[in-house]
Amino acid sequence: MNEIIELIKDNEPCRILPYKQTYQSRTKVDVLKLIQDPTKVTKIVGPMVRYSKSSFRDTCAHFDCDIIYTPMILAREFIRNDMARISEFSTNLENTKNKGLIVQLGVNNKEDLIRTIELLKDYCDAFGINSGCPIKQQNDEMIGAQLIYNPEGLIDMVRAVKSKYKEEVQLEVKIRIHDNWDQTVELCKGLYDANVDWITIHGRGKNTRSSQPCNFEAIQYIRSKLPMDLPVVANGDCFDLNDVDTIATRCGVQGVMAVRGVLDNPAMFSGYSYTPWKAIELIVHYSIEYGLHFALLQHHLHCMLGNSSPKPSSATLKKLMDTDIKSTFDIIDYLDTYFDLKRYGESGFAERDEVPYIGIESTNQR
Repeated sequence: MNEIIELIKDNEPCRILPYKQTYQSRTKVDVLKLIQDPTKVTKIVGPMVRYSKSSFRDTCAHFDCDIIYTPMILAREFIRNDMARISEFSTNLENTKNKGLIVQLGVNNKEDLIRTIELLKDYCDAFGINSGCPIKQQNDEMIGAQLIYNPEGLIDMVRAVKSKYKEEVQLEVKIRIHDNWDQTVELCKGLYDANVDWITIHGRGKNTRSSQPCNFEAIQYIRSKLPMDLPVVANGDCFDLNDVDTIATRCGVQGVMAVRGVLDNPAMFSGYSYTPWKAIELIVHYSIEYGLHFALLQHHLHCMLGNSSPKPSSATLKKLMDTDIKSTFDIIDYLDTYFDLKRYGESGFAERDEVPYIGIESTNQR
């Protein structure tokens, strides 16, 4: 309990505001060193559109992950729009101090990339270029997965950043695979020559749906063709701690990234096969502290409760998504109706694993 209280005290997020102000900069975590650690597989919480905001990241930081990503930030909007800077990035310097924090950027030119890095480099540990997002709207702007078909432009962005900042800024590129795997190999070799720090490979193509299995054979093939001093992270179909070692061994990679798995269970890297109640109390606390929009908290809780133990009945879960839930206050009322929800500072806060029901029994025990 004391460790939890110590970690979450003074919860004042750091924001990049539109006007020049003085803020404490982040004590840097050497992310590349984490990934290069030969004694372990690096466990990474990947970027999630809308959902990997501060409340979720700080919840994950209580469990055994090494690196945590922000959602993708559109560089063009961030550098040109005051409100984008206020709304798109915030972080608690204390809560994630022992975890690598990576800002992922959606960007298609080196000018926007460097200007965004200049704004954010004191508040994170590394940057990632998103070349893996399959969303059509982003691809139409030559952002996301479409970048793998513009290798010269992608490589030029990496070269520009590393030429300007050298070791001061660590830079990753997250890609998807081409139909011809050798094209992906050549892209990665070009990024290596441009001094990229590491590459994350999502084992699906630009048009491959998430319902299709991740192609670990492709990741292993690409890894085998690249210089061994280029760290590679595998992304795709990682849903529990056992998957981490299985994927790392199969693909020969230094790290494994989880996205959907950790959205359902922020504690998966600590070996939990279900979402512990402590994670639910933590995300409720952080969401209130940071003012997370109620609809985002509602989604997080639906994912997490649906993976908890004993799992709530379908009727109880359905009530969480009812149209009567219109605010964070309504969510808290819902939780207090069905569960023994502890608040920060109360005895037992964020200590329990199993769901503490009030007045009802779970109808779908694991």
